[in-house]
Amino acid sequence: MDLTDPSLYINRELSWVRFDERVLDEALDRRHPLLERLKFLSIFSSNLDEFFMIRMSGLYWQMQTGSVEAPPDGHTPEEQVRAIQEALATLLAQQMNC
Repeated sequence: MDLTDPSLYINRELSWVRFDERVLDEALDRRHPLLERLKFLSIFSSNLDEFFMIRMSGLYWQMQTGSVEAPPDGHTPEEQVRAIQEALATLLAQQMNC
């Protein structure tokens, strides 16, 4: 097996977004009591704050400094930012609707 194959790896930043998507799913689940749903919304927002302060700022720094070394999954910083923006657009709309 070729361990350098990018398809074998999960992008760290997109994995974080997917985790936060699952947190938001709990907030949207009407089977939970209202205050529990509010807690999940709060966790979702707090996670996103940290994500932007740490992970997104790191990606923007890589873009500004011209970093060309891609992580094991093969996505450049620009590709990662685009994919994150696309994923978050839907999640943020769902958050506002909730």
